[in-house]
Amino acid sequence: MTEITPSPEPGKGYGIQIAFVFYSSTQYLVELTTNRYRTLSVRIEEKQTVSKSSPDPADAIASIDAHLLNVEDVYTRYSTHPTVGLELAAVRRKERDGKNIISPPPTVYWKKTLNYIFGGFNFLMWIAFILTILSYQPLGPPQAFVLGVAVLLLLVIVISAAFYALVDWNASRIMKSIKSLIAHEAAVIRDGNQQIIQAADIVVGDIVVLSAGDRVPADMRVVQASSDLRFDRSLLTGESDMIPGALDATSDNALETRNLALTSTFVVQGTCNGVVFATGDRTVMGRLVKMSGETKFKLTTIQREVWFFTKIISCLALFFFCLSLLLYGVWLRTTYPGFDTPSSAIVNSIGCLTAFVPQGLPICVALSLTVIARRMAKRQVLVKNLATIETLGCMSVLCSDKTGTLTAGKMMVENIAFLDDTFGVEEITERVTKASDPSVFSAFKALHQIARLCNGAKFDAATNHLPVQDRAIKGDPTDTALLRFSEALSIPELGVDSNTLQQDHQKQFEIPFNSRNKWMLSVVSKVNTVEKQVESTWMLVKGAPDVLFPSCGSVLQSDGTVVPLTSRAMQTFATLQEEWSSRGQRVLALCRKPIEEIKTGLPPNDVEDLMYLEMCNLTLVGLVGICDPPRSDVSPSISIIRRAGVRVFMVTGDFKLTAIAIARQVGIITQHIVDTIQEVRAAASEKVKPESLSLVKPSDDDPIRSLVLTGEDVASLTSADWNVIVGTYTEIVFARTTPDQKMRIVEEIKARGDNTVAVTGDGVNDAPALKAADIGVAMGSGSDVAKEAAALILLNNDFASIPVAIEMGRLVFDNLKKVTLYLMPAGSYAEFMAVLTNVLLGMQIPMNSYQQVCYCITNDVIMSISLMYEKPESDLMQRRPRNARTDRLTDWRLFFHVYLFYGLMLWPCAMAMWFLYMHQHGLSFFDVILTYNKWGDGWQGYSADQLAQFVDVGQCIYYVTVAIGQYGTLLSVRNRRVSILQSNPLWGPRRNLLVLVGMTGTVLICIVNLYGRGFQQVFNTRPIPGMFWGLPYTFALGILLMDESRKAIVRKYPKVRFEVELELVFTLSLVSYCVAGVVNSK
Repeated sequence: MTEITPSPEPGKGYGIQIAFVFYSSTQYLVELTTNRYRTLSVRIEEKQTVSKSSPDPADAIASIDAHLLNVEDVYTRYSTHPTVGLELAAVRRKERDGKNIISPPPTVYWKKTLNYIFGGFNFLMWIAFILTILSYQPLGPPQAFVLGVAVLLLLVIVISAAFYALVDWNASRIMKSIKSLIAHEAAVIRDGNQQIIQAADIVVGDIVVLSAGDRVPADMRVVQASSDLRFDRSLLTGESDMIPGALDATSDNALETRNLALTSTFVVQGTCNGVVFATGDRTVMGRLVKMSGETKFKLTTIQREVWFFTKIISCLALFFFCLSLLLYGVWLRTTYPGFDTPSSAIVNSIGCLTAFVPQGLPICVALSLTVIARRMAKRQVLVKNLATIETLGCMSVLCSDKTGTLTAGKMMVENIAFLDDTFGVEEITERVTKASDPSVFSAFKALHQIARLCNGAKFDAATNHLPVQDRAIKGDPTDTALLRFSEALSIPELGVDSNTLQQDHQKQFEIPFNSRNKWMLSVVSKVNTVEKQVESTWMLVKGAPDVLFPSCGSVLQSDGTVVPLTSRAMQTFATLQEEWSSRGQRVLALCRKPIEEIKTGLPPNDVEDLMYLEMCNLTLVGLVGICDPPRSDVSPSISIIRRAGVRVFMVTGDFKLTAIAIARQVGIITQHIVDTIQEVRAAASEKVKPESLSLVKPSDDDPIRSLVLTGEDVASLTSADWNVIVGTYTEIVFARTTPDQKMRIVEEIKARGDNTVAVTGDGVNDAPALKAADIGVAMGSGSDVAKEAAALILLNNDFASIPVAIEMGRLVFDNLKKVTLYLMPAGSYAEFMAVLTNVLLGMQIPMNSYQQVCYCITNDVIMSISLMYEKPESDLMQRRPRNARTDRLTDWRLFFHVYLFYGLMLWPCAMAMWFLYMHQHGLSFFDVILTYNKWGDGWQGYSADQLAQFVDVGQCIYYVTVAIGQYGTLLSVRNRRVSILQSNPLWGPRRNLLVLVGMTGTVLICIVNLYGRGFQQVFNTRPIPGMFWGLPYTFALGILLMDESRKAIVRKYPKVRFEVELELVFTLSLVSYCVAGVVNSK
């Protein structure tokens, strides 16, 4: 933290719409607040001289003047102290003003209610309802049947709307409970100690300590700042450029000045202290959220596909409905008068609307979101946006950071090296104590000075009473390791003691570590505590050895003597660095240099420029080896991810050898030979430019090849080089990369091979890549910047949650495809064929409109829901990733499967049962078909009542056959290739008792419909002969056996693409069987 005295002169705040929509709080804030921010900025310029009492946020923000005060006046106004902060009594008094929480924007419930009532397929139900009411009266004589259908349609609408609302509420509740698991914390100075508290407990007057990666928890006036302080205000402004911080006002406008840190922005570089002047709803962000009004919604990936499918189905339904009415109006009404009345024509045509509506699909989409939310909650995974899970199912490349992601992030100093000696940490005290002259190890004093004073980490004062290893620390893992080491290191013989060191030295200036410089610099002065005079000033530097070696001119030996840094000495250190790095250790060089005391009053930027000039002729004190073991769950997780066809790359800022060592330990690199930039260039010169970048991907037959590239290599890569890298290599390590290079890596991979790229990270330097990726995954222990940029946060830092999330993404898509495949044969095929034969073939409708509506919203739904609870198929995580661009939820293969396999088996079976029943009563095939208006009193010797009885029973037979026949479809679509013998729903790994529940439920619904007295009186349902309850089960078994035969051949010849031909052959054979059965029955 910079301790420069500022000039005394004053400068001139989740819901989910289930079925088809979801809400992302972050996207909402970005979209709404950026425009409000720009508008307010202009209005505030106009209102600066106006003072009036008004609820207008522009007036409230225009009244902010904390940025115009000098630092001393800021402390005075908010009753705080630069080093003591607030006292406990003051905190308790100010807590009465409320928590530092931004209230969520209000929800407009009437809009949500309208969406529940009219959304999805409900608008088709409304059309059907209105037309049915018109058919009841005035278009036709009032009939109980027509009124019953209208009541049923209205009931469908009400139940669907209530279901959507219930699932919406449940999913929102689950997501809110997950979000509540994130602990938003802040470091504040209270009672003279730095403490870590909940951000919600911050009060006005608190002095907040911010470092790179922190989210600004409240509106603050910056009172201390490092020279390189930078903010990310993109959440407010929508612009991604970093905004420099300052101590003095740079504008009278509170939204434009740079000495205010506003809530929900981020510190992306440097450090600062700030005095809080507004909290909660009184912050700029809180006022903007209040202005922004209701929440906004957006379609997820799968919801968008379902909505597209819905539009297609709806258009088809409306088209055939209108066509049916048109045929009645221009043909049937005139050619066959008396065949249908306007009322009956409309009611029968309503079957077109209901037949094409897979009512179970939006319900299953809604359930899928709830199921995901619940499973993610169990894994302690925060999903900001449910579309993330869908996208995870398409992931083809995972780019992972190393430190804190693949490794535990719990670094410990393991080795120390001087020019002429090396030490393990455990042996330092023993060797010094046993030495006859401890002064031969005097270099430890200089090393301890750098490790302790050139350090951005700080102990939480509340834990200072605990042992060093158990204390809480705020800081990055590297600084944390050095802080624990230096605090624990005590060598009285050499005067090495942390407390004394801190008392005798005062920090004058600091340049925090950043991923571009790869070093940290601190300027400290040794102060005579008695006379308060500066005795000496040191510039202390620690960082990457390969970066700092060129700036060193001398080296310290273990006895404290300084000698020139020769090429031989440089080689010694380089060899040691390679040796430690090959073990997976992070190696730091510790350097120092005596300089003159910094003049007081110099601007921070001038001091920074001066320090850059001093970065030469440093004395290399020694090397420190820090170990950071891989997480225990990483290696098995990467193995699972790779088996799923996902390539895993490491993208790190660490040294090349360290990166390769860790990559080998976790399974990212498995090959003995690792290629470099030279092999890439050689291959690029020979490779022909691809016709399309989407074709740039490794083939299944290509051998596994490994590659390592440094940031310097990445900067020089051409498009042809990238084609080779992305299209040839399965294992890649990118080392010594900057944030910009990480982002470029992600973008280049995304641009080729139709890759869906996920990035994992936890640091500030990972944020650009996390934003650029299709899926950003942050660790719960990571920086606030990384967590804001990510779409998925692993709250428990559990890397094993990633393959689980991939599996869930694939499972949701897989199950929705199964639902679609199940719903279509009976709905848009068997039911539609009933209407078609009535209109075009002059036959009495074999399935009336009530049965069609009832089947769609009860029988079909109850069985399709069970498919959403299907467990993953055994080969789900062994398939290649789905191509998000080309692999759609509905494609020609699905429709072929629906209409030329399952559907072409189901409706002929149902129709055969209709004709069989008629034949049993002496009505042949041609006595039933093409009868039109001849079907009436006296037809074939039967009275009108008898014929009506035949039709009523025949319709019930058709209905029951379709319902039970779907058993075969349900059991078939549960698996793509695996036999039901290995994945039955009753026991084993694919156990799903809901399938049995759905089957039982659909039969019970049929029984109630056929035998319920009320249904018989209103909807003309009738009991059916016993044989017609049994025969449909044989049809269901036939459909299942046909599909089992298809699967067996596909399993035997997995690479031969003749599934379509097989389906056609099987279909034709079964249709022939059905036709033969009808002919024989005659």
